[in-house]
Order: sequence, then C-alpha cells, then structure tokens
Amino acid sequence: MSTVRDITLAPEGEVKIAWAARNMPILRSIEADFAREKPLAGIKITLAVHVEAKTAYLCRVLAEGGAEMHITGCNPLSTQDDVAAALAAGGLDTHAFHACTDDEYMALIDNVLSVGPDVIIDDGGDLVARIHEKYPDLAANVIGSCEETTTGIHRLKRMASLGALRFPAVAVNDADCKHLFDNRYGTGQSVWDGIMRTTNLIVAGKDVVVAGYGWCGKGVSMRAKGLGARVIVTETDPVRALEAVMDGFRVMTMAEAAPIGDLFITVTGDCAVIPGELFPVMKDGAILANAGHFNVEIDVDALERMAVGKYRARRNIDGYRLPNGRTLFLLAEGRLVNLASGDGHPAEIMDMSFAIQALCAQYLAEHRGELAPGVVPVPREIDLAVARRKLASLGVNIDSLTDEQRDYIGVES
Repeated sequence: MSTVRDITLAPEGEVKIAWAARNMPILRSIEADFAREKPLAGIKITLAVHVEAKTAYLCRVLAEGGAEMHITGCNPLSTQDDVAAALAAGGLDTHAFHACTDDEYMALIDNVLSVGPDVIIDDGGDLVARIHEKYPDLAANVIGSCEETTTGIHRLKRMASLGALRFPAVAVNDADCKHLFDNRYGTGQSVWDGIMRTTNLIVAGKDVVVAGYGWCGKGVSMRAKGLGARVIVTETDPVRALEAVMDGFRVMTMAEAAPIGDLFITVTGDCAVIPGELFPVMKDGAILANAGHFNVEIDVDALERMAVGKYRARRNIDGYRLPNGRTLFLLAEGRLVNLASGDGHPAEIMDMSFAIQALCAQYLAEHRGELAPGVVPVPREIDLAVARRKLASLGVNIDSLTDEQRDYIGVES
C-alpha cells in the first residue's frame, strides 16, 4: 500500500504530469515502443528520484514497458505531494511525501527496497548504498542500477574501488545526452528559477559566487552572467579554474570571495565548501544557496551553532542573525534549491535524461548476468539514439557520412 500525504491531491498531480508528458516527445516515442514490445515485463524496478511531474511520467513509461514500479523520493523537500498522490492513485506503488524527517526518509527508502528489486534507478546513490548496508541478500539478486547524478557516481566509484559494489551500475550522468544538457542547461536554468521565485530579488548588478565549475557550475555561471550578475567562480581543479578565467569570470578562493558576494551558490558535490569560519566576514544580507545533491556543501550545522537568532524571512528562506549583527539568509535549508524551491529542470531537458534512464533500464534487463559488478558506461548507441530522437522532435536534419568519408577517417558506421 502506498504512503503519500494526501491521495485527494491526485487530480492536481495529473494536471502537472500531463503538461510534462506533452513536452517530453522522446519519452512519448519510447512509451509507444514499450507499449508494443514490453521489454521490462516481469522486472521489478525500485526508483528514488525527485518525485515531481517529469519523474512521474518516466515511472509511467517504465510501467508501460511491463515493469512493476516501486517509487520513492531522493530528497526530503523535493517531493510534490500532488504528484505522489497521482502516481499512487494510478496504481503505482509510491512511498513519498514532502518535508519528511530524516528517519521517515530512510523508512520510505526501506519500503521500496524490501520488495527485492531487479533494477534500481537512483539519484544520489541512496538506494544502492542502503541495499548494500541493510539488505545484502537482496543486493545479490539485483541485475543492475542506473545512476542519475555526478554525486551518485562518485559514491558508486568509491564502493567499486573498495570491492563493495555487488552489481553493475550504469553511469547515466556521464552520457553525453545527459550531462552536456541536463547538467549545463537544466541546472543553469532551474537553479535561477528556484532562487528568483523564492527571493523575488533582482540578479542584475549583484556579485554572485559560484562554487564549482563542472558542467553544472558552468550552466549556473553562464545564466548568472546573462542575468547581469558579476560572477566569481571558486574551484579546486586548476584546469577548470583556468577554463572559468578564459570564459570571462573572476576566479578566486572562497575566503577571498566571502566578503564580496551578495549571493553564493554551491555546486560541487563535496562537503564544507562554505565553512563556518567564513560566515562572519560575509555581507549583511548575503544569500546562501546549494545546487549540489546533498545539504552538506554549506556548513549549516556551523551556521546553526553560530547564530544568536533564527527566523523565517519568507517561504524557503531562513534568516540567521550572527553575533556581529549581520544576517545571512539560507535558501531551502541548504538542500537542492532548484527542486526544494522550484520544479527542477525544464521538461524538454529531462526528456533526454529520462529517455536514457528508460533505455538503460531496458539494456540491463536484456543483458541480465552479462555485465560484471562495477560502474559501467552508457552504451554509445543509447546516447546516439536519444540524440537522434531529440533532433527529430525539433525537426532538425543532419548529414550522414558517405562511404568515402567513413573510409577516410577510419570509422565503420
């Protein structure tokens, strides 16, 4: 039996799902294929992704392919209760509700893992970590997992390096049609959507500090520049730092940036990116937001300890009064600002990412027992197939190599 906040919210969730599906033509084409071929028949899929409209449509596409779906969220603040209700009302086993406690979150994870999944679809690696930790006997029967995020892949690679990963894990995030578009354009737009709708403040003219210049950081920085901000990038990787310089951004340490920034956005996947000792030197009114997967990039615990007062300044904004009289504002409790304070990536972007998820789930089902434990890449043919479907949906035609051209550069097809 599903665990949702309020099943009567289902009609509102259906409206959201319908809008997402209308704007996800790749998944619609895959849904038609799945309905005809049923490639996931008999496969139990346990999924922990942000429970919002685009994810809901992915779940329905997988179910159309024959999968038995067991659904939960991957962040306590990103679940939309109306969407969870719509999934449950539609017959899919759903265990998710907004603003669950940490203990409730783990209980929901346990609910969907206890069924004994064949395939796991993960966003951040919580399902994979938990099944190894608490359900090792069930882990032995998992065909494989599909991981959506950079953070999750880091966790998987660490497990693999220690010899602890017991099944193959497809690195969905590393597919070109995922990270080049989702991480850059999706994160770039959705982070600013979340910040602007939450704060109702202008971006133009502000000093914006972006911590991390991977694909997500590039997208956030690019959009900040387009909105008229003066952008500062902090990095630990010298090549990425140099790239940021060449892209026209100021690059400095976080300690140097702390007294300058009006708005800080962490997007590294690491912890203590903004440490507690920097809070007292920040401007009065500085805004702190996180766009990395977990709420550890800003040292929220240190901020809580340091503050002499805390108040709710606005929905999803907490003000922290420091001993020096300054106030810092934290968005969405330091959790993913684009989902905890917004609707996440645009549907057209998630169409590509979730198309890869659906096709990788099919790939695992069709290659059961053939893949060794460890982190495995998305097959190139899946990446190319998604790109072709995307171009077709846009009405874009491209050239094909002639036999002479293929021979000249030494490729077979």
